[in-house]
Amino acid sequence: MSERRDAVETERAPAPVGPYSQGIVAGSLLFCAGQIPLDPDTGELVAGGVAEQAQRCLSNLEAVCEAAGTALAEAVRTTVFLTELGEMPAVNEVYAKFFSAPPPARVGVGVSALPGGAAVEIDAIVSLPPPV
Repeated sequence: MSERRDAVETERAPAPVGPYSQGIVAGSLLFCAGQIPLDPDTGELVAGGVAEQAQRCLSNLEAVCEAAGTALAEAVRTTVFLTELGEMPAVNEVYAKFFSAPPPARVGVGVSALPGGAAVEIDAIVSLPPPV
């Protein structure tokens, strides 16, 4: 018997640019697609440095979570992809504003490039509230 999978969509996060969903609910978890720092209204990268880009990535993830009936603060694991790992301290400052203790488990990955010339991409696995 396979587990049911439901797609999550919201206009408050950038529309997918390929054959993927913004998020998939499977069981008690929401699996969020990686978010680069696109403004959902314009489809353009946000202005500024890696801190501003991380803020937009996390805001986009927050919107996907809310559309699924949960909150980004309920994340159990995230992955942060950076084109320059030396920028992690700037990302950490923004990241800490989205997560209280205990923060989710996290993986940091250095990559040579990201879509659209972004400096950062973040994905998340988020716990859903129990059904009522």
